[in-house]
Amino acid sequence: MRYLIVGCGRVGSALAKLLAADNHQIIVVDQNPEAFKRLGTRFSGHVVVGTGIDYDVLKRAGAERADGFIAVTDGDNRNVMAALIAQRMFKIKKIVARIYDPPRGQMYRELGIETVCPTTIGAKIIRDVLTEAPFDSLQSFDFGKVTSLTAVVRESEAGRRIADFERPGKIRIAAIRSGNSVNVASNRVLNVGDEINAVVAPEGLSEFATMFGGASPERKTA
Repeated sequence: MRYLIVGCGRVGSALAKLLAADNHQIIVVDQNPEAFKRLGTRFSGHVVVGTGIDYDVLKRAGAERADGFIAVTDGDNRNVMAALIAQRMFKIKKIVARIYDPPRGQMYRELGIETVCPTTIGAKIIRDVLTEAPFDSLQSFDFGKVTSLTAVVRESEAGRRIADFERPGKIRIAAIRSGNSVNVASNRVLNVGDEINAVVAPEGLSEFATMFGGASPERKTA
């Protein structure tokens, strides 16, 4: 896949190196040539000097051939402007913008731009660490109206079916992972050690935590 990243700060450079390591074609755009030093000497992608909100710069970077577009500059306005140019002028299908202001993130999602809000995610992680929440904060992602959570089943939850834990409009069990197998059947009986992957609405977070009060988070590293 071919990905175009606007912004070569800490996040942009780290993302570029991760995607390049997965053998994707990466182009990084930044108006500061010094920023590209963060990519290191082994970076296999390409770099373009210029601002990500300039149509000509993005065209020079090959935006018309990009499979995905990521805007991670240090400004919300620039990220959204760059994302809108990618969406409307280059017709790129997969677009993600980093937004620090949560209300803006929701508004831009309604325009069809996927957003990641470090403010919301960071706050949730800190809250969960402080309260020892029974789900894996490191595996949680902000989707605006719902949150993806995981919990590992212990004896107190074992023997019950997936359907027993679901709540219409609040909690949906997306999958159960046991070893190398994944199951989504609602009549599946839970076993000790199963990993539950759930999509939870804000009003269902407390109930999810209560139901899996005996489960502990399974920490993973990328």
